[in-house]
Amino acid sequence: MAKSAARYVCQNCGASTARWSGRCDSCGAWNSIVEEAPRESAPKGLTGKKGKGIELIDLGGPVPDTIRRPTGMPEFDRVTGGGLVRGSAILIGGDPGIGKSTLLLQVVVALGRLKPPMVSAYISGEEAVEQVQLRGKRLQLGEGATRLAAATNIRDIIATLETGEPPEVVVIDSIQTMYLDTLDSAPGTVAQVRSCAAELIRVAKRRGFVLILVGHVTKDGQIAGPRVLEHMVDTVLYFEGERGHQFRILRSVKNRFGPANEIGVFEMTDGGLVEVANPSALFLAERRGNISGAAVFAGIEGTRPVLVEVQALVSPSPQATPRRAVVGWDGNRLAMVLAVLEARCGLGFGGNEVYLNIAGGLRIAEPAADLACALALISALTDRPVPEDIAIFGEIGLSGEVRRVTQSESRLREAAKLGFRRALAPQAVKGGRKAPTIEGLEVLEVGHLQDMIDWLYNESRSNSVPKRPGAVQG
Repeated sequence: MAKSAARYVCQNCGASTARWSGRCDSCGAWNSIVEEAPRESAPKGLTGKKGKGIELIDLGGPVPDTIRRPTGMPEFDRVTGGGLVRGSAILIGGDPGIGKSTLLLQVVVALGRLKPPMVSAYISGEEAVEQVQLRGKRLQLGEGATRLAAATNIRDIIATLETGEPPEVVVIDSIQTMYLDTLDSAPGTVAQVRSCAAELIRVAKRRGFVLILVGHVTKDGQIAGPRVLEHMVDTVLYFEGERGHQFRILRSVKNRFGPANEIGVFEMTDGGLVEVANPSALFLAERRGNISGAAVFAGIEGTRPVLVEVQALVSPSPQATPRRAVVGWDGNRLAMVLAVLEARCGLGFGGNEVYLNIAGGLRIAEPAADLACALALISALTDRPVPEDIAIFGEIGLSGEVRRVTQSESRLREAAKLGFRRALAPQAVKGGRKAPTIEGLEVLEVGHLQDMIDWLYNESRSNSVPKRPGAVQG
């Protein structure tokens, strides 16, 4: 029998080639191709031995009530769709030091305090058991139904989980540190991550416990390893946040048991992560009134309405190419909004540097933030403050029209709940549904950016807001 040829696999993207090279042709990474041992035998067909029959269940059949268990942490339950589903696999990723291990340690301790308690196993491949215990004491978590272990060999971990009654929740921190002794590649490589995850998920489905995998991220913020890892698990969570901010956002990007793009908000304190029940009030707590370049955006994150402050700064540039900097928003959408303001409204941003920031460290991805960002930019350019009692949302088209967005009623109700008296919203189309009426909230509809500019000019003139010397006059 002829000897099977060796495979050379890129550890960055998983592409396979027949020979080694210094640069991967698929992703362009350098020195990422590693030789992997070939399979002992090629996969064979289904001839010969017959398989066992499988049981088919009716789609509308009864579902056990115990299939989902809340964790006792409402923000974590919100992101996971209401709690942990028995036999599911969850992958959570985030930047180093952002608080992934702290969050999961608090989750397993909270599970142990339920009635009846859920037994959890926290298996660390990066820290010793004593280090995890010290973190628990520092956070004053107390005792619970949580068992700790430090291991990296998948064979030993699975042998432990197969013996006796398995724990109800198993945390692997992290999947990049685990290895299978049947593979020659190092831990963290594509083959190891894919194979280790597959073995753990297979055991979790068979034994019925919840598997939570911690994943490292690349410099681009994506979970390291093969992309197939995100397809193998049931839920993918990202733990986001800036080192300089105390807020942490747990975001769901995939969830087979609940809504995707849901967020949970936490605050990092000396005692660990504290849940934030009303993130809108917290994001607006340090807001200063009567300052140009600031507007409040009424956004939607998953199913939760969130109000955040958009800050803009426009200043003359001494350079031939003015700088455009944005934090918490898409830089391409900022370039589009600036182009529309210049081409359709006649505002001159060409010789100015433009800075845009979403206060609080939150990242906004929905197009509904276009109108709030545009108003903040116009306010910064003309030095006309936006009234404090107004919230804004709406999408901007290339012709300068303001387009309607989804879940307008939820945005308006959140604004009214936080004390806003007015809202700037897209104009209803002919024959379409009008903006909902919210008690105590006046809805001002705009159909074009020029209408918003005229409104801001009339509003600032009626309030007699003084202009600073040299400001652009509307």
